Amino acid sequence: MSGQGAQDAGEHRDWWAQLYDPHAPDTGRACARDTLDERYRSVSRTLTGPPAAAPVSGRADPATAGAPPGPEPATAPVSALPTGLLPSAAPDAPGEWVPDTVLESARFGSAVLHAVSVRGAAGRQEGRPRTDALLAARFGAEEDGLLLVAVAAGGRSGPDGHRAAREACHAVGEAVGRSSARIARDLRDDRTSALQPGLHRLTDRTFGRLRAQAAALGLEPERHTVDLRCLLLPADPRCRTRVWFGAGVGGAFRRSGDGWEDIEPVGAHAPPPPDTPAGRDPAAGAAARDGFAPAERAAGPAAEPFHFRSHAAEPGEVLLLCGPGVAEPLRAEPAFAERLATRWTGAYGNPPGAAAYLDGLLCAVEGHSGDRTAVTVWES
Repeated sequence: MSGQGAQDAGEHRDWWAQLYDPHAPDTGRACARDTLDERYRSVSRTLTGPPAAAPVSGRADPATAGAPPGPEPATAPVSALPTGLLPSAAPDAPGEWVPDTVLESARFGSAVLHAVSVRGAAGRQEGRPRTDALLAARFGAEEDGLLLVAVAAGGRSGPDGHRAAREACHAVGEAVGRSSARIARDLRDDRTSALQPGLHRLTDRTFGRLRAQAAALGLEPERHTVDLRCLLLPADPRCRTRVWFGAGVGGAFRRSGDGWEDIEPVGAHAPPPPDTPAGRDPAAGAAARDGFAPAERAAGPAAEPFHFRSHAAEPGEVLLLCGPGVAEPLRAEPAFAERLATRWTGAYGNPPGAAAYLDGLLCAVEGHSGDRTAVTVWES
């Protein structure tokens, strides 16, 4: 280090020593001698600025009168999570820990995204792990950037469903990551008809892996399965195409006025006929161009119905993708739907803070005590 650097470091140490030396002379203007606490507060004011004055009820600050309110603070009050039992740890795998709550927030392309997965009341009371899994993964950069959000609900598989849910998210993330640049180009060029067969095969292959694992574990296929919903979001702000896909129950919604519009048509839940592009041999023609490996046909029970929906997002729209723990009460309980609409609307319709977003999912709904996982996108 240079001599100048050593001198600066020495001066820095001397300055702090003088600050906390009770015998150092006071350099302030006041006649009264400073205390140690007062010197600390003085330095704090210098570094952070003066504390904000408390607002006076019924009076507006002249400097901000007429100005629009700012965004909701991230420290908005949140409903308290009820205290529950920790899940039992396996002696041979104590590190296989599932957090009670996962929260993701990000700006991506022309959108802002919040995603949360929270353990349900039943799981807390019984000491079971959260069986929903949430994956938010960004691939690529610039125009070829792609965001995948996957929601897998393992509640149908019992207390060990968290393993199936995480395996499903891993399988989808791995496949999409390998083909992310091609998928981003398909979205940018609005080639969703070419993308659908590949995503269908990817979904079938994911469930095929779960069935193979079930056989290895000596389980029936329905005891090691999930409900899956995925969202693909391009980074290019000029591209407004959004794609949902998956299988099983769950939901995709669009904010419409003060309510929610279900954008998963009933007809889209049925698997495609064998003679349609989505049902042909994956090695045939353009259907093989996406790079996904062919799905193995299940010899046992029929595969879960495939869900696919593409949507051209409009500025100001709010889109919601969710697992069954949110989709079911959203469709059945108007009070719950209204709460989400209210809590998930910030100042001037902007996204709320992350705390307010989480708070929207925490209210109790009679008859719906499972895990809740949701992904919401606010289009700018």
